[in-house]
Amino acid sequence: MTGSRTYDPAPETPALAFVDTLAPRPYALGRESLAGLGGTEQMVARIAGALARDASVEVRQARRDVPTCEGGVLFRPFDPASPAGTFVVVTSWKVAVMLRQHHPAARILLWLHVFPGRHNRRMGAALHAAGIEVICVSASHAAWFADWLPGPRPRIGHIHNAVDDALRPDRTAPDRDQLLFASAPHKGLREVYAAFAHLRARIPALTLAVADPGYLAWNAGRAPEGVVQLGRLGQDDLHRRMRRSLCLFYPQTAFAETFGLVIAEANALGCPALLHRGLGANDEVVSDPAQLVDATDPDAIATRIAAWRDRRPEVAVRPEFRHSAIVERWRRLLASADTAPTEAIGAEPAG
Repeated sequence: MTGSRTYDPAPETPALAFVDTLAPRPYALGRESLAGLGGTEQMVARIAGALARDASVEVRQARRDVPTCEGGVLFRPFDPASPAGTFVVVTSWKVAVMLRQHHPAARILLWLHVFPGRHNRRMGAALHAAGIEVICVSASHAAWFADWLPGPRPRIGHIHNAVDDALRPDRTAPDRDQLLFASAPHKGLREVYAAFAHLRARIPALTLAVADPGYLAWNAGRAPEGVVQLGRLGQDDLHRRMRRSLCLFYPQTAFAETFGLVIAEANALGCPALLHRGLGANDEVVSDPAQLVDATDPDAIATRIAAWRDRRPEVAVRPEFRHSAIVERWRRLLASADTAPTEAIGAEPAG
């Protein structure tokens, strides 16, 4: 089924239901419905749409009032009593545990996209007791989560976020003087501003273009000279900007990415990323360790940028991040309840 339509009759029990109670508004598969939302919502839509080619798939959203069907996926309001063969709950462990109370025989997975805070430390014991598996979005994310949990832990693995197979470098000539920040401002933009100000004092020709996805208001302080505010860009415009930029400029230590989709997408388009070494999933996601620096060292940043202005490095996305590879991993995971998404980390038998 293609296109979009409202959906009224109650469907048969679907094989798979994604449950998203955290998105600020309803979304479906189209770009317009996803505009202004974050990478999590985009990933849910992308994976659900791909899996719907082989099975009945729903996405249940707490902030949706009217059901709609798009690309073979039924997007409907969340009702905890509504059954499914397998539930994939986006980030909310409390919703996952609640679903276990309603559906004692269903398979339930928690698709974790964040680093939980201290007030959630009891989630491990609750998930373990409920027999709920956890899927993190990178190996480093899964390792951190397993180490962070006290006491009994659920089965933990990871499946990376997916990068569109079509994203490739082209013949666009990069502007050696243009740097790009393309994340929400809470992801270290204040620190990036400071790093850019130091860098521009040495290389005055540089500019920093800032693309803000617009899903979170945040005070990053006053922008230094040389910053160009782009606001929210459509996906195609953002990708064109990545191709034209010398690099994704992201030297900050304040925000750890669980995966960093914008980093992987930039690499897929041939745009290197300047990142802090050892922070979150940075080391795992970049295609070349030359993209990693000590972001607290202005000399290291300046040296790397100067070298890239002479010769921009050739980069590419890691093949295992490609959409087709990631969808296949999801298919394998969902095909057998006895198959973990990766070798389980610190797992204890559920029961």
